[in-house]
Amino acid sequence: MIMPRVSQKNKKVVKKTRRIVKKEKKSTLLAKVYNYQGEELEEISLPKEIFSIKVNPKLLAQYIRVYLTNQRQGTVSTKTRGEVAGSTRKIYRQKGTGKARHGSIKAPIFVGGGVVGGPKPRDFLLKINKKQKRKVFLGSLTLKLEEGAIICLADDFLKIKPKTKNMVNFFDKVGIADKKNLLVLPKLEKNNLILASRNIPGVKITDVQTLNSYQVLAADKILFLKTAINNLIDKLKKSNENK
Repeated sequence: MIMPRVSQKNKKVVKKTRRIVKKEKKSTLLAKVYNYQGEELEEISLPKEIFSIKVNPKLLAQYIRVYLTNQRQGTVSTKTRGEVAGSTRKIYRQKGTGKARHGSIKAPIFVGGGVVGGPKPRDFLLKINKKQKRKVFLGSLTLKLEEGAIICLADDFLKIKPKTKNMVNFFDKVGIADKKNLLVLPKLEKNNLILASRNIPGVKITDVQTLNSYQVLAADKILFLKTAINNLIDKLKKSNENK
């Protein structure tokens, strides 16, 4: 079968349509914005340089290991026989008693004696460099957006009545009542939204400055106040510029 020739004009049209399709694909990074009645107000587009990053599963696993290990305090301590209070006198003579040979009452075999090989204070600190931390953070945001786990809240949520039932009703309407929800605010300052959310089981509250990759990965749904997500984008873009 002989294929018809494609003119130069048609080739240009095809190229233009391909570009348009590519642009449309790039602009599919959208997050829904809700008001406190549970109604969808709009969809905001998110920058691809933050929410469309190649995810490295091994690096994510490494970060989680480092993060969880660094949460350990390492303050547990036991006393050896040299540190236990008690006499060092030989408890009875070596021979003639019919009993086993013993020395100090502080020996590990006796109740109240020292501990052999017990834990001592230690530092569990592990390190991960800044570039890796950044890659993990952007990767975790990308994963959550792909899962549809990022939700934006309109700024009028700050004017919500400080009653737990109001936020419970919102979670029911959106269908995230039984999820582990992370609420991200611009600042951790006392407001009606915090008062209405803090007693709900499964809800954790943080701000843009202290948000980390582990919190993002551990949450089922991430609720960004609209101002908070804009602040986060500005913060990450500035750090890009300062490189």
